[in-house]
Amino acid sequence: MSLSEKDVLKIAKLSRIRIKDDEVAYYQKELSSILDWVDMLQEVNTDDVQQMSSVVSETLPLREDQVMGGYKQDDILANAPKADYGCFIVPKVVE
Repeated sequence: MSLSEKDVLKIAKLSRIRIKDDEVAYYQKELSSILDWVDMLQEVNTDDVQQMSSVVSETLPLREDQVMGGYKQDDILANAPKADYGCFIVPKVVE
């Protein structure tokens, strides 16, 4: 699959990536080769391949759930620069 310069510029605009005019040909070649590679992968028959969630066939060791410690709100808030009503006080970031 070959992308046109117009396609590359549209992809750059949608991706919010600024590319220079002299870089369009480079990205056109690179993106086209990526799409060719994806097309090649589409031809692979994966009907009899089992889905996997990890490439490692190990299981994580399980442990029994245990309650450790307890409610330490006062200890945690003691480290905060500012706290009030049991909450952290932070600067306003949204106007």
